[in-house]
Amino acid sequence: MLKQMLACSKVYVSESRNRAALEAVERAAKLFPAAPIVNKFEDVTYNRVGYTLVSEMGENPSSCPLKNAVLEMVKAAFQAIDLQMHCGSHPRLGVVDHICFHPLAGVSLDHVAGTAKSLAADVGSGLQVATFLYGAAHSEGRSLDSIRREMGYFKPNSEGNQWAGGPQSEILPLNPDEGPACAVQRKGVVVVGATNWVDNYNVPIFTHDMAAVRKIAKSVSGRGGGLPSVQAMALAHGKGIIEVACNLLETSKVGGHEVQLEVERLARKEGMDVGEGYYTDLSQEKIIENYLKLADHSSL
Repeated sequence: MLKQMLACSKVYVSESRNRAALEAVERAAKLFPAAPIVNKFEDVTYNRVGYTLVSEMGENPSSCPLKNAVLEMVKAAFQAIDLQMHCGSHPRLGVVDHICFHPLAGVSLDHVAGTAKSLAADVGSGLQVATFLYGAAHSEGRSLDSIRREMGYFKPNSEGNQWAGGPQSEILPLNPDEGPACAVQRKGVVVVGATNWVDNYNVPIFTHDMAAVRKIAKSVSGRGGGLPSVQAMALAHGKGIIEVACNLLETSKVGGHEVQLEVERLARKEGMDVGEGYYTDLSQEKIIENYLKLADHSSL
């Protein structure tokens, strides 16, 4: 049985085409070897990369290596990436679009929420970038989805269902929890949360018909009366492919298999072909396994 108190952080950076920028972000993480990157998922079409880091958690959630490593990654990303030059088919609110902390083993959700709030304070007040909290890190348990909707996250601002450039206005429609009450064009804003485990599962549909896939995505989602605890949106993913990109909020109830079957059922009604879906991160078990291997290797 694991004796460690383990937590992970997923850090989503709005860049996957600038190799020098990503190397700078990864060098920053390596300043804290006790919180290694255990998985990296890049998507050139989306122009987005997701990092998963793991560390042991001490008594003080504000001084753990996990928080410190993520903070250095944020600093490096802000220095290396200009959101005004960014373009991709995945929505984003900032250079570092989204950071979430999850308990893995022997750690409570409240504990990682404390880490999320500490990081948000450092980013907001220390780096002077508007920062929003959600999940257990927010006093009212606000959802990530609700912040994104109020901030216009789901509306493409360029041709071809693309998101281009930085925030359209420095004035924010929602007051941040930390930092200035305006957006920085070059950096955007940051959203930081703490939740139980969330899986991301994407299903490709071979079509150019965005309206039809949006209809399918809505029907798959819990919000649209479909699968409970599933959030879904349609995203262009290359020529002739549109993905139903899903957040699976309660993986013990609804997993990728159920989503795959439902997308296939709905797509058949539209006469569309569907490809095999994929997860954008490892399972909790594999993440812990990778971390323990890295920890054993570093102790040799």
